[in-house]
Amino acid sequence: MRETIVQIEQLHKNYGETTAVRNLSLDIQRGEIFGLLGPNGAGKSTTILSMLGLTDIHSGTIHVSGFNSQTEPIQVKRITGYLPDQVGFYEDMSGLENLLLTARLNNIPERRALAHAHDLLQQVYLHYAKDDNVRTYSRGMKQRLGLADILIKDPEIIIMDEPTLGIDPKGVQELLTLIKQLREHKQLTVLLSSHHLEQVQSICDRIGLFMNGSLFAVGTVEQLREELYQDKEVKIDVVFEQELPPSLKQELQDRTERNVEFLSDTHVRLFSSYESIFFEWVHRRSLSLRQLVKQGYELQDIYEQYFTEEGDTL
Repeated sequence: MRETIVQIEQLHKNYGETTAVRNLSLDIQRGEIFGLLGPNGAGKSTTILSMLGLTDIHSGTIHVSGFNSQTEPIQVKRITGYLPDQVGFYEDMSGLENLLLTARLNNIPERRALAHAHDLLQQVYLHYAKDDNVRTYSRGMKQRLGLADILIKDPEIIIMDEPTLGIDPKGVQELLTLIKQLREHKQLTVLLSSHHLEQVQSICDRIGLFMNGSLFAVGTVEQLREELYQDKEVKIDVVFEQELPPSLKQELQDRTERNVEFLSDTHVRLFSSYESIFFEWVHRRSLSLRQLVKQGYELQDIYEQYFTEEGDTL
């Protein structure tokens, strides 16, 4: 049985007359990478700040590894590493010096801190630049240093708010790979807030969709896909080994009530509601298939569909 490390129950937060988070309940399991996905202003950052005890909430409870984030914020911060969207370092200090400063602030013994800092710089591919002033680092390098910085105290959970903002594609891939490796090797729990769908899909075990302060769908991409599209027809692309003569094309059109599209003499497209009729016809005609592909719905499709359906009501 998986262990719940973050438990949020009926979280509600207002800024003046604006509701930032509305009655949010969510459980995150130890060792998973969970993605908070939604447009800017959806409530993702407010949820993170509430989890860390960095902002007061109006109602509800939040527990992180058993600690109440509102009444025990220091204990929560000790076991949590937080990487905001804008990472700040002492620019006139080297990467190594910045890590050692963080270690001292967390009362980590100097010898242990030095060894750990060197190890982390190796892990985030920055050991070659450990003695360079941070002002010379690129945005991607600073994000990787930020990852090392939050790991110096060996947290149980790391929270990353838009970690790939402003990084080039190569840097994004490097950072996402690092996050996955850290989860695998250290059994860390990772909470990732982003509005970049392809990045969330490539790394997260489960996803929560946010809009207007509400969490209106939670699950794996497959679960969200099934929930949203269970009553919708799926297109199927089929490629035959041989060309279909006009007589067979006409016969197939009749069998499927003209719900088949011929993309070429060997390539047809039909709806899933005619799948059994189609394959019965293929078997009866002893036809051979080279390829069969069912249309899949990626996170982009799911996101757009949910937000189209929910946008008028949330």
